Amino acid sequence: MTRRSNLIRRDGGTYYARIYIPSDLRDQFPSEDKKVSLRTKDEAVAKRRLSFELQKWDAEFEDMRARRHLTDEDRAVAVWEHYEARLNRDTEKRRAMPTDADLENEVARVWQRIDRGEIRSDDLVGMINGYADLELLKRAREDDANLRARRLAALRRDLATGRYMLVDEEVRQFIERHLLLVDHGSEQFRELGALMMRADIEALERTVERDVGDYSGRPKDPIVRPAFAKPRETAPPGQSIAELFEVYARENPRGVTADTLAQARRDIGLFVDHVGSTLPASKIDKKAVREWKALLIRYPVKAVETKVFEGMKIAQIVTHNESVGKPVLSANTVNRYLSNLAAFCSWLVGHGYIDDNPTEGMFLAKDKRKKVYPFTVDQMNALFRSPLFAGCASDGSPRFWNKPGNVRIRDHRYWIPLIMLYSGARPGEIAQLSLADVREEQQTWIFDITETSDDGDEDIKRLKNDGSRRVVPVHRELISLGFLDYLAAIRGAGHTRVFPLAIRNDRGQMLSDFSRDFGRYLEKINLKKGRGLSLYSFRHGAFDAMRRAGYLDEQFNFIFGHVSSGNRVTKGYGVLTQGMLEQRAKLVNAIEYPGLELEHLQL
Repeated sequence: MTRRSNLIRRDGGTYYARIYIPSDLRDQFPSEDKKVSLRTKDEAVAKRRLSFELQKWDAEFEDMRARRHLTDEDRAVAVWEHYEARLNRDTEKRRAMPTDADLENEVARVWQRIDRGEIRSDDLVGMINGYADLELLKRAREDDANLRARRLAALRRDLATGRYMLVDEEVRQFIERHLLLVDHGSEQFRELGALMMRADIEALERTVERDVGDYSGRPKDPIVRPAFAKPRETAPPGQSIAELFEVYARENPRGVTADTLAQARRDIGLFVDHVGSTLPASKIDKKAVREWKALLIRYPVKAVETKVFEGMKIAQIVTHNESVGKPVLSANTVNRYLSNLAAFCSWLVGHGYIDDNPTEGMFLAKDKRKKVYPFTVDQMNALFRSPLFAGCASDGSPRFWNKPGNVRIRDHRYWIPLIMLYSGARPGEIAQLSLADVREEQQTWIFDITETSDDGDEDIKRLKNDGSRRVVPVHRELISLGFLDYLAAIRGAGHTRVFPLAIRNDRGQMLSDFSRDFGRYLEKINLKKGRGLSLYSFRHGAFDAMRRAGYLDEQFNFIFGHVSSGNRVTKGYGVLTQGMLEQRAKLVNAIEYPGLELEHLQL
């Protein structure tokens, strides 16, 4: 692994510190690192300054991790702290006001100066200066009362017109003191300003009562009531949510794939984004989950990848999206977030960190409407005669797929839909096949759908679950379309995978980009409007084809990588797979689509 250097030099000139942004804070920065000038061309000086710069940024990162979102409790504390601060300031001022003894001493001092001839009746300016301090002492209480009256009038006027400049600095200080995620000028900032102005008004009204000796007054505004900030809870080493999640991930109690664990890590990260990185895992409760769910319901799709939300926390994103108007998460996606948190919390319960699972009862009602439909025969005939299969303008960008031309695409984009149609296999399962996985056994060509460990040297292969490991015979229609010739050409080119151009995205998902582009292609050729049809429609169609052939679901589920409830006990016994190869071939070849025309595709 290459060692990362924090000291860099640009074109033989000034040295810079390269600050690597911690992974849990990268959503708040435009890139994974930041370059800061060390303002020197001397390497020795640069190294000394680098150490200081790194320490400064480490402290900044810890400060960012400690910040959290504004709560109702914070609002109440802001009001009460400001009210008490104003009254305490008034108390201190009154203590500093001149007493009768101070006035008598100042009068005596003036007479002494007159006796010494320092103040003379024929020197008007000298007389004014000589009596100035005495007059200021006499008017101190009156001037202070006038200043308070003017501020009270200004506060009431500004509160009515929505201007909060008179408490702007106090709001800033409160946010900084309590480490809150509130941007200056934001709606929450203005809200705090209005609340603190109301507290200021109440405090000034108490000072007016004090001017006549009445110290018994109480706030009349209902928002001004005692509230005190609780000490911030900081997780001991090894007890934070993020740290314990990594322990959970290493144990992997549900035996899920690396990709599923990575998704769970991102989902839990969004929960940490809400509650704060310093919160101990033992403090996860229903209130925190309830508030998080409320945000998820309004959270925009792909927010992390959207430029307008760059650097924002979850609450800020939700608030900003009210004006941006991006589509929000579906109920199923919200439930996925909750499900990953639920699994983690179940582990926390089992290990004694919390007593009960706070996600219980939190899930949204599922939308029972069918989201994916099989293609009709007419739709498939139109699809397989469209440019992507019959000839398009270019095999490059998806924007050319729907334009007729002489380019005949014959890679995974062509074969995977057809293989799904005649096997019911998932797209990712097909895309990751190696050439060794497609072979002839007992005079029958098969797809050996299996997986590899993530630490192997070969290309990683991942499956959805244990039931996904299976042998699926190659349908005779695929052989008729020239699939075996395609395999020979790929093998002859020196490749080891059936579809060498099929790749995983940054999240480790196989073929996700093609799945997305295929859905858009269906819209461009007017086969799809809204939801219903997708790449998975081929898999659904294969299920229906089996049923049309007279088979029951429990008779063919294992071919599609489903384990029915009746098989969950018996599947762990013995070593032979279900269904002899000849029987499996009979099942797969029963998949037919009367009226489907594919002759024009044959090479």
